[in-house]
Amino acid sequence: MDQPTIPPRILIVDDNDAAADIAAELLGLYNYKTAVAYSGAEGLQTAMAFMPDVVLLDLGMPGMDGYQVATALRAMPAFQDVALIAFTAWDDPATLARTRSVGFDQHITKPSSLDEILNAIHSASAMRGGFHQKTA
Repeated sequence: MDQPTIPPRILIVDDNDAAADIAAELLGLYNYKTAVAYSGAEGLQTAMAFMPDVVLLDLGMPGMDGYQVATALRAMPAFQDVALIAFTAWDDPATLARTRSVGFDQHITKPSSLDEILNAIHSASAMRGGFHQKTA
């Protein structure tokens, strides 16, 4: 008998509480299991507990910014296959180059449509070998 497949897990890290909560709610409508964190340090802690497949990560956060979170995640073996998506208002060439250099798979600019977010999730996940088939 096949075991039920666990929905892909998405962690949203953003210091704008409302933006993080809305993104989580919308993604939940598409059968993603979501978690939110409202700071970089909280994002790292939540990632270790939640073990996401994808992280939507704001760059401009006080304290530990998104670049530092991405660098820390990429340094841990458990997060090598996790898709990282920069989710930010910044889209200048220097920012795009920096997100690539620290290990982001995709870069989407706020505000983004739900379709843009979903496309980035699927594209970034495909770059990392697709969603892992976890079972309950």
